[in-house]
Order: sequence, then C-alpha cells, then structure tokens
Amino acid sequence: MAIHTQKIQLGAGTLEIETGKFAKLADGAVTVRLGDTIVLVTAVSATKVKDGQDFFPLSVEYKEKASAAGRFPGGYFKREGRPTEKEILTCRMTDRPLRPLFPKGYYYDTQVVAILLSADGENDPDICAMNGASAALCVSDIPFAGPVGAVRIGRINGEFVINPTQSQRLDSDLDLVYVGNKTDVIMIEGAANELPEAEFVKALHFAQNEVTKIVAAQEELTKLAGKTKREVPLMLVKDELLEIAYAVAGDRIESALYTPSKVARGKAVGALKDEVEAAIKAKFPEATGFEISQAFDYLQKKAFRISILDKKNRCDGRGIDQLRPLSGEASVLPRTHGSASFTRGETMALSIATLAPADEAQEMDTYAGGPDTKRFILHYNFPPFSVGETGRFGGQNRREIGHGALAERSIEPVIPPKETFPYAIRVSSEVMESNGSTSMASVCSGVMALLDAGVPIKRPVGGISVGLVTEFEGDNMKRYLTMLDIIGSEDHFGDMDFKLCGTSEGVTGYQLDLKLPGIPLSILEEAIVKAKEGRTQVLSAMAQAIAEVKPLSPYAPRIEIIKINPDKIGELIGPGGKNIKAIQAESGAEISIEDDGTVYVYASRKEGIERAVEMISGTSQEIEVGKTYTGRVVSTTNFGAFMNLGGKKDGLIHISELADFRVNKTEDVVKTGDVVTAKCIGIDDKGRIKMSRKAAMKEKDAAAKAEAEGAATPAA
Repeated sequence: MAIHTQKIQLGAGTLEIETGKFAKLADGAVTVRLGDTIVLVTAVSATKVKDGQDFFPLSVEYKEKASAAGRFPGGYFKREGRPTEKEILTCRMTDRPLRPLFPKGYYYDTQVVAILLSADGENDPDICAMNGASAALCVSDIPFAGPVGAVRIGRINGEFVINPTQSQRLDSDLDLVYVGNKTDVIMIEGAANELPEAEFVKALHFAQNEVTKIVAAQEELTKLAGKTKREVPLMLVKDELLEIAYAVAGDRIESALYTPSKVARGKAVGALKDEVEAAIKAKFPEATGFEISQAFDYLQKKAFRISILDKKNRCDGRGIDQLRPLSGEASVLPRTHGSASFTRGETMALSIATLAPADEAQEMDTYAGGPDTKRFILHYNFPPFSVGETGRFGGQNRREIGHGALAERSIEPVIPPKETFPYAIRVSSEVMESNGSTSMASVCSGVMALLDAGVPIKRPVGGISVGLVTEFEGDNMKRYLTMLDIIGSEDHFGDMDFKLCGTSEGVTGYQLDLKLPGIPLSILEEAIVKAKEGRTQVLSAMAQAIAEVKPLSPYAPRIEIIKINPDKIGELIGPGGKNIKAIQAESGAEISIEDDGTVYVYASRKEGIERAVEMISGTSQEIEVGKTYTGRVVSTTNFGAFMNLGGKKDGLIHISELADFRVNKTEDVVKTGDVVTAKCIGIDDKGRIKMSRKAAMKEKDAAAKAEAEGAATPAA
C-alpha cells in the first residue's frame, strides 16, 4: 500500500496528514502531525448489525501514552491507567461532530481509536485527533458524509492565532475549538476571558476560513488513497408502520406533547405509545420493539416540528424566546463553606463551594503539555432520581465529566488569582431535578455558592441554552427557527443545543452540539444574540438571591501570608521536614511554601495562625539584641535552660536570668517543653545567643504598670 501525505499550512504551523504507513488492517488509518506531536487515528466498522441493536454504537477512544513524552507512567504497575479527564474530553470533542455524519439507520458497531505517539509539549494533540478521525473515516470504506476540519483559535493582543502552542495559550484570552465542513459549522467548544460577542463572532469566521483548507486537503487525500464506500442495508422503519402510528395518534400526539408538567407529559405520551404499539402489532405481529419505538419517535418529532414552525407553540406553553421561571437561594446548607441552588423551570442544581489550602490543587499527568495543576475544580453529578428514575449510582460517566468541564471553564475566568486569594476552590454541583440545561444551572448555582463562600470573583457568570428547529427540502434548508432556554424534549426532538455562558461584559464558555451535518454561521450568530439577551435575565435572577460577595465563611480555613528570605526556606523546612512538621503539629496550621519565599499559613483558629506565624518568623529571622522572643525550652542544665528561637537557633537563659529572685535549680522555674518568653541580651563572637527571662518579665511588668497609671489618670 502506497503512502500518501497532505500538508496544510495553518498560520505559522503545518498540519500533516499521512496514510498507508501504520495500521493497514484497519478500515481506515492516518497519522496527523503538528510540530513534533503525532497522533495515530484508526477507524473500524462491523459488517453485521448485532441482534436487537436499536441505536448507532459509535465509540471514540483517545489515549495519551507516557512514552510519547519520553516518560514512565506513575504508580506501581508503570502502565497507563484509567482515562484522564483530558482524554475523556478529547473523546467527546471528537465524537460529537462525527456522529451526525453517518447515514440514518446505520447501526453497525463503529470504533475510532486515537493514540498519542509523540508529544512535543507545545502542540496539543486534541486537534490532531479530531482531524485524524475525519481523515481515517474518509479514506476508509465506512459510509461517512465528511470530511470535516478542526482548528483551535486563540487571541493574543487582539490578534487571532491559529492552533496556538501551549506557551502562547497562556497569553490568550480565547480558547476556541472549532469544527466545520466546507461552508458550515458543526461543533464549537471552549472558553474566553469575557470576550465581547462581536469579537467572538469574528473568531468563528476566522476559524471557518482555516477549516476549509483542512477539508480540501482531506478531499485530496481521499482521491489518492480512499477506498470505495461499502454498501450495507440500513435499519430504517417501513413506511407502513409510520402510517399506522400517524393514523392512530396523529391527531392527539400534539396535545400529549404539550401537557404542562414533565411527569404528566410523560404519562400522556406513554399512553399513546401503548395504543400505537397495539395497532402495529395487530397488523404486523413480527414488528420489533425497535421499529415501534422508531415509528412513534418519528410521530413525535413530526408533531413537534409542525407545532414549533407553523404555530410557534412550545411544549411547556412558553413563547419562542421566553425563559422558564427563574429563582435562586443562597446559604442553603448550614455548615458548608458556601452553598446555593438555582432553579429554571423543572431543572434545579444545588452547588456546594469548598475552600482549602492552595497546595490541595489537583495535580495532573500532562504528557502532552499544558498546566500540571488545577486550583479551581467543578464537579458535576447527575443522580438518577433527578429524572425520576432508578439507575447506576457511583462514578462519573463521560457526560457528567463533560458537563462539569463546561461549567468549570465558564466560571474559571472570573476566579481571583492565587496572589490575591490563595485558596484551592472546589464546587460540587448536585443536580436535584432535570428537564434540560443542568450544566447551565450548575454554572449559575456554582457562581452563587462561590459568592456565598466569600470568594471575591471578578463578576457573576450566567448560562443559557439556545435550540433550533429546521425543515429541509432535499439537502436544502427550507426554514428554521431558534428558541431560547430549551427543555429536554426540545433538545431531543430539535436540531441544536447551543450553550453560551458569560458575564455582563462578555463570553466565558460555550459548547455547540448538532444533530445536523452543519449549519450556516448566520444561524449561530443569531443564537449568540439571543443567548446574550437571555443571560441578562439570568444574571438578574441570580442577583436577587445573592448580589455581593459575603464575608469568608466561618468554617473556611483562615490564611496569613508572610515573606521570608528564600535562602531561609531550607532552614524553615528542616532536615526531612522536621522543623515545618513541628510547627504544624504545635499550631494546628497547614503551611505551604513557594520558591520565592512566600509562605501561606492556613488554620481554622486565629490562635493557630498566630502561633504558626510566630514560629515561622522565629525560624527565618535574624536574632537581634534587645528584641523579645517566645519559644519552647528544648533542654535544661544546672546552669540554665536552652530555648528554641526558630529552626536551629537556640538561646541560653542562664540560671541567673531565669527570674528576679535567686534560683537554686533550673527546673524550679522552667522544664523541658515549656513555652517561655525571653529577651535577647547579647550574642558573642561565636554566635552564641544569651537570653533573659528576667528582663522580659521586667519589661512586661513595666508596660502593665504604665498602662494602669494611664487608665487611672482622669481625662482633662
């Protein structure tokens, strides 16, 4: 098999797609290279449908190998383990634009596998994986309506940058992943630092221009190395079954779909489905459950579209651009650091904010480059009771991880920097009820919980979804309608779920999912305008519940920041961490030390912070004659006691300096382990420190006497 290569110049970089070298037994295989980052992507599809298969079993897998970066995996077994969050999110970004491009009724088990072979630490492999998935399917014999191209767009100093490196992304106020075909957008995902909507739209058009180059290169590669597409039977429902379904329930399905509440609507629709099933079985006893479900689904979808496009009627009776009832509540839970709930119609998310020392930030394996720690984390949990069902309860699935990541990156731009708020921050969003847009409710409740916890965010962030219903004649779109704040059935029967988050100043996070093979950018622009209008209402509802940052929760750890000479860090830590451990044990505080000498002290009690700061200061400072110090007695002798002044510094309190009376035995005044206060009265030429408890007591008595005399003096 010959090797064929296509190179695409994208800004300062070159994207190279090659086929014919690796994985030649797969239906399709390519390698994609950007810089020295190389990803192998394969596509394989079964030739037979499994018995009882009633959905399209597409699976996308992405794996980062430690060897790609010249490293050993961590852990005992020295093998790559369960998928990381980055790998799962890359799988989702790759899957979503591919799924609408397979033929309707194609239910053959299909798998796309992407493996990171080489990582240069600068060029992110996710863009390689997404382009590789399209190219592998195009050169294969698997039916696929591609190709599509994927790019990442950054914005540095007001200029758009195509596929920015990891270093460049640190200076970018935009992270846009864009997937499209020759003319239309299929998927977008990413974050921005309060980017104005006008600039966001410009970024979309910039990305589309670059995508066309990648699509053209894949088309050329397919001409050179593509296989003839296989012809396979598709799992389509017979027209006769569709006609029966429409005859039985066509005049009643709309009223059932438009029953006000979700539970009542489900019962009404379920009753009609039972009637349709009985009618189909009576005439076609061999009809499968899949065929009946598909016929009824077609009936619902048809009724839904007619009602929306012809009558402008929505399932819950709202206007096309009317939001569901909004409400929020802060301080919902008594002992958490921060908590809040946000309700949008029949969707409710309860968020809990927790603060911890900055060194509790999440550490991540980053074979492909990028940040290796994350101090702001948002976890999203979707229990089965939120939709009135039973089901698996435990670890998070890919959907939960994806929704959590969307909410997290939407809020992250307004999180205060570590320098001004040195905490690790976790928000846990617990979905209480679900009927659409739980990720957007998580954004709203998460922001409110942060305000409740006392986190000084830059500005509140709100989120909203926009849906789409279309009508086609052949391959041409005849008409369409966008609608604001979609519920679950509108997501299921509609063609788009576009989520957009932001502040009053601009966009912070976004995600577009389509059931179509692409839409014109003009439709997405219309949705962006609607989302901005809806977001204004959402932010107003949030402000009614909590408008300002509250004082730091009394249950959150307190913090003190001090600076020491970086040369003293080793002395503060001590051999094997002995000194720092002793300070933490005595004070009850947690201590984090930066390389520049910044020391963060966390404790739940004020006394603990004060004692830790006192001990750290004693360790890191130079002892001065005439200053008073507090420390623990480390040993006693017949001529006095040695007190620790911090680190390795000990000072001798001679027996004659222990008290203002004659001391016959050191232990009569102090014992090992006692905490004493003494004044430095001298340091000899060998660095030996002389301390006086007697002098410190004399100063203390004099100060108390002066204070008492001042209080007794009558005011003039």
